[in-house]
Amino acid sequence: MEPLNHLQSFVQSAESGSFSAAARRLGLTPAAVSKNVARLEARLGVRLFQRSTRRLTLTEGGERFLGQIGGALATLQDAVAGLSKDDGQPAGTLKVSMGQAFGREHVLPMMGDFLARYPSILPDWHFDNQQVDLVGEGFDAAIGGGIELSPGVVARELARIHVVAVAAPAYLAGRALPAQPAELAQLDALLRRSSPTGRLRSWTLQHAGGDQATVELPRPRAIFNDPEAIAHAALMGLGVAMLPMPFVERGLRSGELVRLLPEWHFDAGAVWLYYPSKKLLPAKTRVFIDFVLERFRSERFAERMQVA
Repeated sequence: MEPLNHLQSFVQSAESGSFSAAARRLGLTPAAVSKNVARLEARLGVRLFQRSTRRLTLTEGGERFLGQIGGALATLQDAVAGLSKDDGQPAGTLKVSMGQAFGREHVLPMMGDFLARYPSILPDWHFDNQQVDLVGEGFDAAIGGGIELSPGVVARELARIHVVAVAAPAYLAGRALPAQPAELAQLDALLRRSSPTGRLRSWTLQHAGGDQATVELPRPRAIFNDPEAIAHAALMGLGVAMLPMPFVERGLRSGELVRLLPEWHFDAGAVWLYYPSKKLLPAKTRVFIDFVLERFRSERFAERMQVA
């Protein structure tokens, strides 16, 4: 039987169309993947790829070989990944992507309990606000919003996220509380600049009864490109902020922040748990998915992120 790493390099290269993409998935260098495939071709006596500067293309023999071993290799990999060396517990490196602030606040606190339950799993967690190619970059899972549901990716909704207007009690002292969204324009606004476009994000709110309002804001008090920084500025009493609940829930519970216009909010969409749609997930990935869903459900996360 061919070494498993040779077969893995071939299958990943065939699925991704390049040695570089296969290398990212496998944690190898492109040269190592290319060498593994070359050794496999030499051993089989068959050319598996037509190589060009832009893309790899399977030969007829490569297509046939991929169809013969693809499913069997996936089953073998899942079996290996699902067992540790000694006691059959889920094991291996668990590569997960998540947003920086969201991950620190809502996912990282779970790590202690997760490791206590699954001590043979090594978390390799990436805190990054950029979207990732879940399959192409070799992630076992991702937590966030807006990742493209490309073929081979499953998404499980964790919660709908509401955006609310907040300010610190110290800032509000001596000021009249706004009764309508338009009155927010009379207060010092802490605005967010969109990182992709560079534009200032407008404030749009929806009433519990269904009406919508967009606030025309004068010159802002401060501008940030990071919602966590805006939350800190609001806690410092610098002005009013419109922020998603994951960034302000703790402050609202502690009384360090006050919600303005309690009948108004904005639905920012959902936060999701993403993972590859394999027929047999590696045990390390499966138990992580189950653990996150169980913990978010027991902590009533979805209810806490919605205000209406």
